[in-house]
Amino acid sequence: MDSLAAAPGTGPATSPLPVLRMPRSAARFEDLPTDRTVVMGILNCTPDSFSDGGEYDSIDTAIAHGLRMFYAGADIIDVGGESTRPGALEVDEEEEQRRILPVIGALAKAGALLSVDTRHAGTAAKALDAGAALINDVSGLSVEPAMVALVAQRKVPYVLMHRRGSARTMDALSTYRDVVEDVLAELVELRDTFYAAGVAPEQIIMDPGLGFSKDSTQNWELLANLDRFELLGHRVLIGTSRKRFLGTLLTTAGKAAPPKDRDSATVATTALAAAQGAWGVRVHDVAANLDAARVAARQSKR
Repeated sequence: MDSLAAAPGTGPATSPLPVLRMPRSAARFEDLPTDRTVVMGILNCTPDSFSDGGEYDSIDTAIAHGLRMFYAGADIIDVGGESTRPGALEVDEEEEQRRILPVIGALAKAGALLSVDTRHAGTAAKALDAGAALINDVSGLSVEPAMVALVAQRKVPYVLMHRRGSARTMDALSTYRDVVEDVLAELVELRDTFYAAGVAPEQIIMDPGLGFSKDSTQNWELLANLDRFELLGHRVLIGTSRKRFLGTLLTTAGKAAPPKDRDSATVATTALAAAQGAWGVRVHDVAANLDAARVAARQSKR
């Protein structure tokens, strides 16, 4: 029903009546597609993210961009209030929450499925209360004990990403004996911490953490071995979008491609990841990467 009709016997309405705009039912994690790779749109509510910092750092611009991604077909929108680029400064929880909670609330009312991108259990808890359905935590080996407890208590899906150190120190921590074996081992050790707290295996989504405490060669090695991570029995999420190793690959005249010139390469990595069975990809350009996921799914049916 788009508008209120005149009550019976009162004749035609003499003035415009308000349009009823009811919020959609919130999307559910359980209803995500299972016949193709899921597309998670990145919504940075920050002034300093490496690719689009400052573009969506007001509540209104963030909500508008989130809605654009939603209508472009994003299965999940990942909302973050702290940059995770190498060298980024940390943001206190109060500021992080100021940036993201109104955005999550508005997008949830519109019917979007929301993920909160945070290292902080306090922020994660408030985001879940505001309408988020899963937690994407980039803290890696430095995960807060309170986050482990929260995931166990709320029984929500949780992205368990590999990272050594912090945003400021991780680039210096990329020495591995064998990057695939070492990342797998460190993820399993971290996963077992969640298991010990009562987190169920089906809650865990594994992310090898491309770009986090890895150099370009190591990122490509991990991307080529996604099947090793899938053997752990968890969903696997991949985040390559506009990352530095793609810019390095696309170097022209000695200059790496800037972040927004890496979208085509990102689409190619989405197709590669989807063809290897990745559960999800985390991207800036939703529509193009959704196309890639659909193509990979169609090819796999042959």
